Amino acid sequence: MSKILVKNIKGLVQAGENFPSYVKGKEMAALPVLENAYLAIEDNQIVAYGLMEDWEGITDWRDLEIIDADGKYVLPAFCDSHTHLVFAKSREEEFVDRINGLTYEEIALKGGGILNSARRLAEKTEEELYADALKRVQLLQSYGTGALEIKSGYGLSVEAELKILRVIKRLKETAGIPIKATFLGAHAFPAAYKENHRGYIDLIIQEMLPAIAAENLADYIDVFCERNYFSVAEMEEILTAGKQYGLIPKVHVNQFSILGGIEKAIELGALSVDHLEEIDENDIRALQQSKCMPTLLPSCSHFISIPFGDARRLINANLPVALASDFNPGTTPTGNLGVVLSLACIKMKMTPEEAINALTINAAYAMGLSASHGTISLGKSGNVILTKEIPSLAYLAYAFGDNHIEQIIGIHGTK
Repeated sequence: MSKILVKNIKGLVQAGENFPSYVKGKEMAALPVLENAYLAIEDNQIVAYGLMEDWEGITDWRDLEIIDADGKYVLPAFCDSHTHLVFAKSREEEFVDRINGLTYEEIALKGGGILNSARRLAEKTEEELYADALKRVQLLQSYGTGALEIKSGYGLSVEAELKILRVIKRLKETAGIPIKATFLGAHAFPAAYKENHRGYIDLIIQEMLPAIAAENLADYIDVFCERNYFSVAEMEEILTAGKQYGLIPKVHVNQFSILGGIEKAIELGALSVDHLEEIDENDIRALQQSKCMPTLLPSCSHFISIPFGDARRLINANLPVALASDFNPGTTPTGNLGVVLSLACIKMKMTPEEAINALTINAAYAMGLSASHGTISLGKSGNVILTKEIPSLAYLAYAFGDNHIEQIIGIHGTK
């Protein structure tokens, strides 16, 4: 049994009981902070918190690890609800192509992008992919990430998609933080099926999904619904088939164009709709009538120079917003949620409080972890962030480029 007491906390962030599942609209600007506080974790659960003046006698603290957080903040660990963390190789040559004037779509049409990653992944063994991915998870933990969603989608064949999902399953067992697996076989059409969309969709539905279900390899199902990728009708067919195997939709939509995918994803029970760099009033109305989490990915917008998601429009429409990294080798080669926090404030005009809510309570909802993550509440087992000494919470976003996280304290001991 492990016992940890964090004392003299400058500010204990988002501590309390009876939080909603997510916060929306004006609620996103509120972020409760207890000053000069303590936090007690015992046997992998939060058992007490409060003001330092009240901490004595809360329980038996023999065999206790004590952490002095003088000058430091403690927050719920960040939840990253959208990553493509299992991949074979970086794609810096495409980065140079974009500098030289090619767009993301032009790079994809000449054989780059997702198809590039798929070719490279086919050449790597499961063991090699796992070793590389575990290092990436550990790096993301150093940035304050305490829970991860990881997608497949760089396989695009039965064998390779299963290989990625098996790697994710191993990470679930060994990485020390909660991980959710998303099947994204519908990430792009492989070259062999470029003119045979029906054939590849049949492969997904008739071969990939039964094999994934047989090994219990996925929690969610995703489709890249976009021009030159999967149409709304194709997305509907694939998501409907996935739901028959118990997979909940979480979809890529509205990255470059508005096709009606948000409304259809909501109709099909999507937990989140991600990207939303483009959005219209029909999308807003559909979201207002749902419990689906709009998830914005500012690091992607920054890296490939496309519009940023309109967070202010969503919040002003009394909607929630989650933030995620979109960590992947092509369009977002970083999983640093501190960078995401800063970009959300600088480029999308979110306040630091709104952005922290978007990376904690709302992001936890977007990956089905509201019961254990997102807030500092009694009985929750989520990891918590201990910052370095910083002057204020706003400093986390203000001093962009620096890592302000000292460590994650959590469910498997001190990381």
